[in-house]
Amino acid sequence: MIKVTLKDGSCKEMKKGTTVIEAAESISMGLARAAMAGEVNRKTVDLRYQLNEDCSLNILTFDDPEGRMAYWHTTSHILAQAVKRLYPNAKLAIGPAIETGFYYDFDIEKPFTPEQLEDIEKEMQKIIKEDLPIERFALSRDEALKFVNEAGETYKAELISELPEDAEISFYRQGEFTDLCAGPHLLSTGKVKAVKLINLAGAYWRGDEKNKMLQRIYGVSFPKKSMLDEHITKLEEAKKRDHNKLGRELGIFMTSEPIGQGLPLLMPKGAKIMQILQRFVEDEEEKRGYVRTMTPYMAKSDLYKISGHWQHYRDGMFVLGDEEKDSEVLALRPMTCPFQFMIYNSKLHSYRDLPVRMAETSTLFRNEASGEMHGLIRVRQFTISEGHIIATPEQLEDEFLGAVDLINYMLDTLGIRDDVTYRFSKWDPENKEKYIDNSEAWEDAQAKMKKILDQIGLPYEEAVGEAAFYGPKLDIQFKNVHGKEDTIITVQIDFSLAERFDMAYIDRNNEKKRPYIIHRTSIGCYERTLAMLIEKYAGAFPTWLSPVQVKVLPIIDKQNEYAENIANQLRSLGVRVEVDKRNEKIGYKIREAQLEKIPYMLVVGDKEMQNEQVAVRSRKEGDLGPMDFDKFAKMITEEIASRAK
Repeated sequence: MIKVTLKDGSCKEMKKGTTVIEAAESISMGLARAAMAGEVNRKTVDLRYQLNEDCSLNILTFDDPEGRMAYWHTTSHILAQAVKRLYPNAKLAIGPAIETGFYYDFDIEKPFTPEQLEDIEKEMQKIIKEDLPIERFALSRDEALKFVNEAGETYKAELISELPEDAEISFYRQGEFTDLCAGPHLLSTGKVKAVKLINLAGAYWRGDEKNKMLQRIYGVSFPKKSMLDEHITKLEEAKKRDHNKLGRELGIFMTSEPIGQGLPLLMPKGAKIMQILQRFVEDEEEKRGYVRTMTPYMAKSDLYKISGHWQHYRDGMFVLGDEEKDSEVLALRPMTCPFQFMIYNSKLHSYRDLPVRMAETSTLFRNEASGEMHGLIRVRQFTISEGHIIATPEQLEDEFLGAVDLINYMLDTLGIRDDVTYRFSKWDPENKEKYIDNSEAWEDAQAKMKKILDQIGLPYEEAVGEAAFYGPKLDIQFKNVHGKEDTIITVQIDFSLAERFDMAYIDRNNEKKRPYIIHRTSIGCYERTLAMLIEKYAGAFPTWLSPVQVKVLPIIDKQNEYAENIANQLRSLGVRVEVDKRNEKIGYKIREAQLEKIPYMLVVGDKEMQNEQVAVRSRKEGDLGPMDFDKFAKMITEEIASRAK
């Protein structure tokens, strides 16, 4: 017998060799019916997994993230089985569970059509009704390669060939279909209840544009149809808020095929929002003791070799020239830190000079894979509120706290603090080649950062392997309307680059010391933050952020002069205003302004002109009726000044 400690802390004796599903049945048949996977000693395992020693056990259901992953991973195999039934010549690539459901990539002669998607979904329903048992088995490396090669599954063979020699290579079989997979999976296809294929997309094998374009099918599944219906409703709402769609409709940004992927064009409204954000950030940074720099968009490879970017980040850079042919090779900058470090090194610093806080509104360039491009969220050229703090060891904690305080102030003002999460990104000691190789320094820097984060009381998650190559970082994460997570703001502790750039200060004892460096952004990548704001507010920005804050609507032409006079007075007060003088009915003009999500509409007719008033319509509150101009002007300027949300 073995002792199994359950989630509630109770201990239960079980026979050695008991499977996870049998353990669940011994606790409750209801729990067993809801079981998707198990967690043994904090490791997610299959329901078929045998308990052979004393352990902790948690039964995972659809309510648990890992349980949902097992459910969706099983459904991805049902999708692949349906495709192979309908299109036997299709080759299988990968089909993982993701945060919003699952997908599977196929190599097929012609792209799938929406009509084919319906046929595939119907075939999936058949497989679910067949309630096929799902069985796991393992093969040796040679046996596994022989198995997939005989099946013509070249992509699977490539994956197997890259596994370690001693890796256990597992497969899952359901009916006539077998797939290479580490699991975990449900016990049978019938455990899946409600399924929906969402959309189609192209995807390069392994995300590399040099590889073949595959056909990707996205889907989602739930234990109840009502849960699926609710999810579909949310997806429809998400489409309405999608910045990639809404941002174009509102004239905020566009893209152009001749210009290229990942290079969005900010139109006048988008450029105005960007300008508002930049001025807001730069003014606030100045209040907090930052000095501004302006540095080149490119530099010789020599600079990036000093920083380590050439060795650790070159594939992500745009390199101009060939080291074998050209005497001088340049690269567009992926970040500003090496440039600002050169400014710091332009003179000798005393401990009395520190901290030095440098900030720059930086245009950066990163060579993202074409398959990763998405609207304003992932682009190849972007603008960032970049800054670096050079501090003594004694100042590190206070300066880090100050950087986080600035970030939280920005998030609060923009109204998005409740929409983000915090991630403590650490190095992966198992993959040291990705990082500056100094284990002791890594552990020291991470311990310092953890102490600070715990002192602040931020609710953070830890993520091994997500650190920058030169130090750990605090990442502020957000999810777009489709559930895809990205980083918008980051703060990093750097223990390495001061040494690389020979940065120093003279301490109280007149000795030369290395400073600490904090890399930080205050509002992050402006384009990415703008995308988040579009989705957060569905394009209806707070008045202070709206590119057009007021639209004056004369009823007929004879009120045009009065309308222009109103507009000019508002402009003199710093209000962004337009006049709609088109020869259209007033109802049409109002509807157009509403579609543009203008915060205030001022309707002017003969009565308003005679009384020197405006008829005010608020986007939030509807018709506010006639109002003296001075009263309206005071109301809107106070709203703008307070940055009300």
